[in-house]
Amino acid sequence: MLDFYLRVIIYFFCFLLALLGMSALDFNRFIKQGKIFQAQVLYFVICCALAYLMGSFMIALMYHFYR
Repeated sequence: MLDFYLRVIIYFFCFLLALLGMSALDFNRFIKQGKIFQAQVLYFVICCALAYLMGSFMIALMYHFYR
């Protein structure tokens, strides 16, 4: 049960880091005129994907060093 909560915290922390990192990009250059909702969905999906990749990497490192 503790393992589940630790994973949720790691993924949430990585999601916040992904949002912070993505805010450094000038995303407006890649958006078509009038496609704001689709761009926001893409932004969210990219942040989720980055968070999953970062979180999985951090969890794999933790299991490697602490087992």
